[in-house]
Amino acid sequence: MASIRSPCMRMPIASSTSSPRRTVSASIPMPPIDPRDPFLRKLASVAASSPETLLQPSKNSDIPPYLDLFDTPKLMATPAQVERSVSYSEHRPRKPPPDLPSLLLHGRIVYIGMPLVPAVTELVIAELMYLQWMDPKDTIYLYINSTGTTRDDGETVGMETEGFAIYDAMMQLKNEIQTVAVGASIGQACLLLAAGKKGKRFMMPHAKAMIQQPRVPSSGLMPASDVLIRANEVIKNRDILVKLLARHTGNSIETVAKAMRRPFYMDSTKAQEFGVIDKILWRGQENIMAEAASPEEWDRRAGIKVVDG
Repeated sequence: MASIRSPCMRMPIASSTSSPRRTVSASIPMPPIDPRDPFLRKLASVAASSPETLLQPSKNSDIPPYLDLFDTPKLMATPAQVERSVSYSEHRPRKPPPDLPSLLLHGRIVYIGMPLVPAVTELVIAELMYLQWMDPKDTIYLYINSTGTTRDDGETVGMETEGFAIYDAMMQLKNEIQTVAVGASIGQACLLLAAGKKGKRFMMPHAKAMIQQPRVPSSGLMPASDVLIRANEVIKNRDILVKLLARHTGNSIETVAKAMRRPFYMDSTKAQEFGVIDKILWRGQENIMAEAASPEEWDRRAGIKVVDG
């Protein structure tokens, strides 16, 4: 199987000796990036059209970085500017845009956009440790769009310990970690979403979360005794997952275990009710929904008279 190669960013690191300051170059490993990921595609388009925008701090401290890109019209040229243009190339950036891993790291963002396989787990933990080393007091943002240790078709691609490894790293860091679901948070990824700072766990309006029991990996030609050993280990991992989800969602162990008997899907509203997240990033849509008239009011305005019985 072909190995996964991830981009690296070169960062200067100051020497700690008493001699004159010097810098050494260190490679910061970055997680593998899915080119089909919608969030990264949007980030790349903004970087190509207006790279300086991404280097400016966010004006709203209550919103995790870069999420305002989804509804910011200022990033596009106005019709009047287009009419005055001599050529289309006039609005192209004067310098090449920075690479996406650099932009994410600049915003203190750890982005999980793939299933939790060993290569992804290793690099995510390395990023978390690096950001703590850079500033142990500043916030770290964990953006999640992952199917956990399984693929979208349910096939197991990683061990349950991959998710537990990232979870343990999150618990050991001194930084506050805010989590944001920008797509799917399934299985172990849902645990990472719920493990964020209480009150700072977010979800995009149309993202999905799902909890399910761990799956037994393919047994192949294993003898029966080995299959039984592996099945017992999966049951232990299930019990650990239930206890951790109960701790972070505020539900009882019995409630979580009952929900996990079968795949338990949650939209943003249901995830908030279950305790996986604290806030839905509606971006003003909640005001629109609050002003919407009820079905009875629509009938009254339309002159429709409802007859009971």
